[in-house]
Amino acid sequence: MNTAPLPAPVLARLARLSPAPEGLTLLRSALHARRLLLLKALLVRVHRHRASVEPGALGRFERAWELLERVERRHPTVVRDVLDYPTTGAWLAGALAEPAGPAFDGLLGHLDNLAVTAALRGGGPLDLTVETPDGLLSLPGVGRLRVAADRVRISAGERTVRFHPDGTRHAAPAVLTLTGRRHGVLTGRGPGWRAVRPLPRSAARLDDLDPYRVPSGAGGGTVVIAADPADTDHAAWSATWRAAQDLLGRTDPGRAAEVARGVRAVVPVVPCGPRHLGATLSAAPGAVLTSLPAEGQGMAETLVHELHHSKLATLHELAPLYGPGRDAVHRVGWRSDPRPIAGVLHGAYAHLALADLWRRAVTAEGVPTAWRSAAGQQFDDIHDQVGGALRILLESDELTVSGRQFVLHMKLHHASLGATPLVAG
Repeated sequence: MNTAPLPAPVLARLARLSPAPEGLTLLRSALHARRLLLLKALLVRVHRHRASVEPGALGRFERAWELLERVERRHPTVVRDVLDYPTTGAWLAGALAEPAGPAFDGLLGHLDNLAVTAALRGGGPLDLTVETPDGLLSLPGVGRLRVAADRVRISAGERTVRFHPDGTRHAAPAVLTLTGRRHGVLTGRGPGWRAVRPLPRSAARLDDLDPYRVPSGAGGGTVVIAADPADTDHAAWSATWRAAQDLLGRTDPGRAAEVARGVRAVVPVVPCGPRHLGATLSAAPGAVLTSLPAEGQGMAETLVHELHHSKLATLHELAPLYGPGRDAVHRVGWRSDPRPIAGVLHGAYAHLALADLWRRAVTAEGVPTAWRSAAGQQFDDIHDQVGGALRILLESDELTVSGRQFVLHMKLHHASLGATPLVAG
């Protein structure tokens, strides 16, 4: 992605963990530009190699593209929101990496889901039939409909959407209603319909339904498995999210606001042994993959940690911070396995954010005593580990000019955190 150099003050503020809204706004613009670039790359690939695409899949892809363009002319904000949803990035990455064949043709069908979601959120008349593999119609960020058919006709008026399995005249009991035209908010009811639930006081959703919420191969060396939607305790997730937001609000209001704005999807995953698991996909910034923490403290730490992985992934696409991967690997304090320079930088940035959070927790008023005590101990450990990682980064020749400047500002922030002793209240 070719872009103009980042202004030095913006790079510095991001490196020093500033939660100021303008940083997140810039990263969101970069994310959207990246999504458009990848979507255009997929279109170019399909057109250049159309002879290798099954004719039915090709026709559906082209019709979905035309629908998306029509909706974009009338409702650009809605289309942008759908394209920028985290799982759209995971789908695009998977589709572009898949070799030609039936699996690739199947992946192309997801554009139908994106276009239909945008059209329904935009409102207005719509009458079309789409394929429903495995009897499922997925509307990213909205919900999922299960039907006993391989295709479904969708008929929509200004505010009401009805589904007709196999194109029959009789509508299925499930109905969607456009309740918030300004932001394209859809609500549903009826048998076969499951909604993606919103999380309190934020733009985030608890997404346990999207087919691309945990793509195969997610998590790198850690096995990440999507939790079964039947096991999702929505009340427990909402309560833990609310507790985390309250805790962040007392500890660092700016960070709490950044989390509320920056995290768009929380994806329940299966725990890894006795400890809860948190992960981020570089192709899906804004999604936090996590098992349910035991309490708000664990959720707060996971959200801050994973959000900074998302921020760095988006920033690296905008202004590359390191060069292509090499064979060199390095030992860091928070991992038992050696890490490439990209892993060292990602880990250092996310753990620097935790160190910042823990330092604030020690002195903030209204923080539970148990967390205050644990935060002081965790800060001491992670502060030293991040310091070691920063030395590795600054000795490396794999960083770009922007990357070296970024790490130098990280080092300044790291030093400021340890400038005075911690005093536990």
